[in-house]
Amino acid sequence: MHGPVHGAPKRAAITYRIGAKNVLDLVNLYNSEHLNLEPGYQRQSVWNDRDRAKVIDSILRNYPLPAIFLYRREENGHIVFDVIDGKQRLESILRFTGNMRGRFRTKTQLPGEEDEEWLDWARLRRAGEQHRIMGYEIPVIEVDGEMGDIIDVFVRINSTGKALTRQEQRHARFYNSPFLRQAAKIARRYERYFLDSGIFSPGQLSRMKHVELICELMLSMVQGDVLNKKTALDRVMKTHSFDGRQIGKADRMVKSALNRIRKMFPQLKTTRLRQVTDFYSMAVLIGKFEQEGYILNDRRRNRLAWDLLRAFATRVDEVRELQRSAKGAGPHQELYRTYLLTVSQMTDDVNQRRKREEILRGILGSVFARKDSQRGFSAEQRRILWNTANARVCTAPRCGKKLSWEDFTIDHIDPHSKGGRSRLDNAALMCRKHNSAKGNRRAGRRPIS
Repeated sequence: MHGPVHGAPKRAAITYRIGAKNVLDLVNLYNSEHLNLEPGYQRQSVWNDRDRAKVIDSILRNYPLPAIFLYRREENGHIVFDVIDGKQRLESILRFTGNMRGRFRTKTQLPGEEDEEWLDWARLRRAGEQHRIMGYEIPVIEVDGEMGDIIDVFVRINSTGKALTRQEQRHARFYNSPFLRQAAKIARRYERYFLDSGIFSPGQLSRMKHVELICELMLSMVQGDVLNKKTALDRVMKTHSFDGRQIGKADRMVKSALNRIRKMFPQLKTTRLRQVTDFYSMAVLIGKFEQEGYILNDRRRNRLAWDLLRAFATRVDEVRELQRSAKGAGPHQELYRTYLLTVSQMTDDVNQRRKREEILRGILGSVFARKDSQRGFSAEQRRILWNTANARVCTAPRCGKKLSWEDFTIDHIDPHSKGGRSRLDNAALMCRKHNSAKGNRRAGRRPIS
């Protein structure tokens, strides 16, 4: 049977054919690599073994299953079926029968038996009942059309049940986007951190919520501002407006900000700041601090910043509890009430995000010092230091190498990255070897005689 899919674009009608395939046919297609469970637009597996066991039980009882949707295409002279819908059911069958890793059991009642029992594939074969699986027929709808329309069918089919999240829809529609591929790569790198910090649950990771966050952070940091996520991500991935250079820049900025937060605030999971809306704003702000030359590696200042953040988060939660008990916030709690409004609205729009970042900047902005805008020493400073030195030797401990005008370097006694200024009272002669080896450490030095 052929027919159009309702709602398909007029420019190229989708056609479909309704039929059926038994499990043996589908297993053979999979084993011969003619059944593709992982086309680029597919989402990750979201079923657990309990869900899968129900499918096998239904088959053994000969209950009908919903149709699976396949996209038939040619590849190197072979027919390949991409799974549009039904991936979880097919995976369940393939795992139960041992054609995929991850076997499981199901509790069911075989014909002629009085009680239910736990069965796996080996037990079913010993009972001579494997035909109940292999001979079972599943309705199949083969869909044909342009790839964009096929992806649209995938999104529409998956709009009910365990509906696709917005990010899963983006993944399906723009799975060839270099921007999205890089975001997914970063998200995988920080999965353990997201889990350990309570930012995401395992279920949220399986539904790509961490990829969505990374996409937002990449775009926000390159643009230098928070964004309205309802439209910006789709536009970037659809138009491919990010080139390789911008993607690389976004990659570096996001990784740097996340690494900073992980090191600066290791107890983040104990506060509300682990929640995605709060975490997004803090990550964007830390990224901006880095770009603005703030020094974020001073332990004393980081401890102070954490104490302030923790106290602020506690006050926000206290105001939330007051509101839940129908008690209003007092005049001294206005800041916390304002912040709470930015995270409790139905939509997290750009104005709320900007207000939230403004409040967090007000808390942290005065804690951190800024790096000296002058990174190195000027030629005039070099001449003055050389001409006024009592001994022109390397000041590194246990060195004392005699220096010449051609090979001496000037070291920041207090490292520039930790707030040291490019001034003569923070300068010392040093050989190139020990200056490079010292890095940004505050090291002892030989006294200059």
